[in-house]
Amino acid sequence: MNRLLILLITLLFANPALAASPAAQRELKDLFFGEALYHAYQGEWFDAIARLDTELTLFHALDEPELDSLYSHLGQAEFDVGDFELAYRMHQRAGRAITAVIEGDVEQTVRNRAIYRLARIYFQKGQPVNALQALDRLRGETPADLVDNLLFLRAEVLMADSRFNEAVPFLENLQGAKSLAGFAPYNLGIALIDDDREEEGRQWLDRAGQIEVRDSATAAIRDKANLVLGEMLLEEKNFEAAKLIFDRVRLSGPFSDRALLGSGWADAYRGRFDLALVPWSILAEGEITDPSVQEVMLAVPYAYGRLGLYSNAALMYGRALEVFSIEINKLDVSTQSILDGKFLAALVREELKQDANWVVTLRELPDAPETYYLLDMMASNDFQEYLKNYLDLKEIRRKLERWQDDLNAYAEIIAVRRAYYEPLLPEIDRAFQKLDARMRSCLQQRDRIVKRLQTMLLMPRPDALATAAERIIAAQLTRLEQTVAASGQKVDNAISARIKRLRGLLLWSLQTGYDQRLTEAYTDLQELNQKIDVLGRQYTAFVRSRQTAIQSYQGYDETIRLQQVRIEEALIKVQELMAEQGNRLEIMAVNELTLRRERLEELRVKARFAMADSYDRASRVQEKRGVKP
Repeated sequence: MNRLLILLITLLFANPALAASPAAQRELKDLFFGEALYHAYQGEWFDAIARLDTELTLFHALDEPELDSLYSHLGQAEFDVGDFELAYRMHQRAGRAITAVIEGDVEQTVRNRAIYRLARIYFQKGQPVNALQALDRLRGETPADLVDNLLFLRAEVLMADSRFNEAVPFLENLQGAKSLAGFAPYNLGIALIDDDREEEGRQWLDRAGQIEVRDSATAAIRDKANLVLGEMLLEEKNFEAAKLIFDRVRLSGPFSDRALLGSGWADAYRGRFDLALVPWSILAEGEITDPSVQEVMLAVPYAYGRLGLYSNAALMYGRALEVFSIEINKLDVSTQSILDGKFLAALVREELKQDANWVVTLRELPDAPETYYLLDMMASNDFQEYLKNYLDLKEIRRKLERWQDDLNAYAEIIAVRRAYYEPLLPEIDRAFQKLDARMRSCLQQRDRIVKRLQTMLLMPRPDALATAAERIIAAQLTRLEQTVAASGQKVDNAISARIKRLRGLLLWSLQTGYDQRLTEAYTDLQELNQKIDVLGRQYTAFVRSRQTAIQSYQGYDETIRLQQVRIEEALIKVQELMAEQGNRLEIMAVNELTLRRERLEELRVKARFAMADSYDRASRVQEKRGVKP
């Protein structure tokens, strides 16, 4: 893709998570940095890190880095590479990169932003003490968009360190923060309860449970607050209050099943089994894999039994027994499917990557029974981390395999170039030798002329500028004089006079035309220099072309071989890590299915005994009425 187009896309489609970065708010001057940001906006962290790492490495190797276009973005680039590594879960490298920014010569606001990122790394890694030490390094002005997040992070860290009383003041100061609506009062309620201030904590949970809904996250935390408070009241046997709280939970939310179950028990414990059947009947229509739905399949016939409808109860217990048996068989099939390796294959389906609710979609795949019972487990943090690692490793393996293919293609290209150029080089070299000889001759001739002309500027020599015809005449006159002198005979005075007159005429022509001839000689020298320049350019172009041709296929074999070895080693390592991560995922899945199966076995036993008891009761009722069972 054209780099200018990449930059335009980068500026037009900014990811909100990165838009707050200073680089997103300033004009980008470095296209390679813009390309890295482009990949980051798409969530392609591997490509973003690779490109930005390469750009920074090249930048730091420059003799005059201040002249490079990345110089104006250097601080932000070094900060972003740590951010990208953090997003890619490379916590160790991200920590080192962000620490380098903190300890570098950067603005205080940038340093505080880096400290916040570093503290979050420690918090996510379960190191609250290190996170607090990082937060204590905050100095000066805090970026406006981080003020509330910093307070909330400090409160979360303190709660993770069981210092609930210290977390309370920070959470109290966040009650007006719109970005944390619902989350701040919920966490404040939990902190107060864990600090043995239960009454105050319940009040805050109650507030969180009635907060105005702004988005799906706020609605979910509101439901969570009501569920927690309702279950607390249910345990205390405050059934009426618990009923009111449970009824606040949305029927379409993630906590609706547990709330419906709790609402029904709140009525049942008060003896209002007819009312309990309302939420329980709604819940019974839910997904059978949900533990609450499985529990309510026994709760509904229990309510009918308490209402004296033993026949209905017996039939419903029988239905529950049948369903539990079917589900146990499904669990057995799922377990075997996981052991056969189909679970991992289902997780990496390409069509699921386009679906935001892919975890739910997995359960609906007709040929993926191994995922049917694992919705809750797959939504857990541990499973998601293992799964992300597995998917990232799979993507890295794909890139390594593609790089292998690329190297093989490069090797083929180099072989084609070698086969094309090597037969041509001998003839080209012969032509070059002729050009080189011609070039040397011209240069030697030019140098002699230049040297002679420079000498004539100090000591004029008209004879040196004689034409070829004049040199022939001078030579003929010299031979005549030598002939006359060698003959020893007396020569006619007229002949001697003519020879002298011709010699004088020649000298006269040379002397009188000397200046003009010297000027013409310099003009001819300039023309010669121009021709030599043309030859020089041809010579240089030939040398460069020959070097380019040779360098296009020479010196690559060893580099390609080493890269192929490195890729092979990396592939082996990736395969080992994938097997390890995949094994962890399969173990988690099998353990989860085993627990689910044990629970269903318990429910099936209860259903069997309850069904028998209900039949007995129904029979006794019929006997009293005089009806034969």
